[in-house]
Amino acid sequence: MLKPSEVKKAFARVEDENYAFRAYLKNHADEEELDKQFLALHQELFAGYNCNACRNCCKEYEATFEDAEIGPAAACLGLTETAFRQAYIEEVMGELLLKGRPCTFLEPDGSCRLGDCQPASCRDYPFTDKPERLLSLLGIVESSGVCPVVYEILERLKQQYRFKYRQRR
Repeated sequence: MLKPSEVKKAFARVEDENYAFRAYLKNHADEEELDKQFLALHQELFAGYNCNACRNCCKEYEATFEDAEIGPAAACLGLTETAFRQAYIEEVMGELLLKGRPCTFLEPDGSCRLGDCQPASCRDYPFTDKPERLLSLLGIVESSGVCPVVYEILERLKQQYRFKYRQRR
């Protein structure tokens, strides 16, 4: 498995290949089988991975909140919903985004100051254990430049599918 500091550079070397693999999967993969493969690799690789030692996702992405998640997050910090929204949330095209990067709730030890109150967008990242992965392959390819586990999942899937990348000339 790559070190968190190595993912971006490794992704740059295989970025075109990963996008080509995405196109290959869109045209050749069985959706149910692909979901099973993603789930199995997700469970295997995350079982032995300490996300707190990485947290590239917290450093690179803006968390999104649903309206219903604001109250519990505010309560975790001892704030009113209004105060939480004013301090931490900006609405962009109907989405409630956490202001700034890296995440303001990321603690030095890699834990989250929101604990169990963190939004689903954080809790569920990188979504590789969710159904309908065929429909979200673009996000998965992008995540492979951030998360060492997603990078490894794609590398293993390329092996399973015996994918051979041919650069266009």
